[in-house]
Amino acid sequence: MGKKIKVLRIINRFNLGGPTYNAAYLTKYLSDDFETLLVGGEKYEEEESSEFILENLGIRPIVIPEMKRSVNRKNDTIAYRKLKKIIKDFKPDIVHTHASKAGTLGRLAASKLNVPIVVHTFHGHVFHSYFGKTKTSLYKNIERYLAKKSTKIIAISDIQKRELSLEYKICNPEKIEVVPLGFDLSRFQEELVDKRNSFRETYKIKKDEVAIGIIGRLVPIKNHKMFVNVVNKVIQKTTKKVRFFVIGDGEEKLNIKNLCKEKSIDYVEWNDKQETATVTFTSWIKHVDWANAGLDIIALTSLNEGTPVSLIEAQASNKPIVTTNVGGVKNVIKENVTAFVSDVNDLESFIIGLLKLIEDENLRLSMGAEGWSFVQEQYSYHRLVNDIEKLYNSLLKIK
Repeated sequence: MGKKIKVLRIINRFNLGGPTYNAAYLTKYLSDDFETLLVGGEKYEEEESSEFILENLGIRPIVIPEMKRSVNRKNDTIAYRKLKKIIKDFKPDIVHTHASKAGTLGRLAASKLNVPIVVHTFHGHVFHSYFGKTKTSLYKNIERYLAKKSTKIIAISDIQKRELSLEYKICNPEKIEVVPLGFDLSRFQEELVDKRNSFRETYKIKKDEVAIGIIGRLVPIKNHKMFVNVVNKVIQKTTKKVRFFVIGDGEEKLNIKNLCKEKSIDYVEWNDKQETATVTFTSWIKHVDWANAGLDIIALTSLNEGTPVSLIEAQASNKPIVTTNVGGVKNVIKENVTAFVSDVNDLESFIIGLLKLIEDENLRLSMGAEGWSFVQEQYSYHRLVNDIEKLYNSLLKIK
């Protein structure tokens, strides 16, 4: 093939998370038939930067500081104009947007300038548990309008496709292609013993202590309130020594700490004093493979998720999971094989699953061992790249 197919890839912002990893892998690893330009907004102050991901892959993106998650007419107008200018200069055959703000501004700009193929990936959605009824209805209508301007919509799980098409009626099912996320998971299998020892020495976790971690932004949708309530009940019910780790940062940190105080749960913000407590707030840990190796169980208490990356990474690290049943969770785990699943805010069911794992080391190890073979096949970046190339080629009618 002579002329390369030009892809303009637009992402909300360069924070640490699944969308950034996927945009980076697709920018780097599409075949030589494609030329990709990556554009995105800046991360927020409380978020961990993903710059190291891009640097490691040798990617230099264009950053649009005005492209922010919140709605702001001035910023949004500037970002929209900048995207139009990039489209005019780059002349893409395909514009592929990732997540909501990039999806809105990017698709409007691409449609205005008659880009032949416009693709949008829903990494999650805001159609429940984020906003009130009126605002949610507005966002649904915006997405329905934007879907009409899209050649193809990508859902990252079968569950998400069903939600988008049948539950929220964003577009017809025929317009939606399911392409699961993909990652470089090999690092989660490397030097596991050394990483485990290092993590546990750093946080002074004793050999007979069971370490349970929850990983992600400290924001309302992640429902850390439930996690604290779980901690409160578990420490009353188990005879085992347990430590809990809140890995991440965000606007809810003070509220989570206050709830710990209210429940008389001792906690510590990890610092140079290196004091230990039942709950340790670590802030962001860049090398999550190091953290996962040191933990024994990974928890997730979210109210809404797209594809929960922390659960894929947990299984890649041979760790068992206890999780709420939201979004694409059941697509990324094997229920009762790699994870115990409970309904949202069902404390009793969640605690039963967690206590089973705390009390039984053999169960922790056997459930953990099932995870790697499952995720390495389903969620490798090689599979992601192949899936996207096939989709692009079919849209461009290349046989």
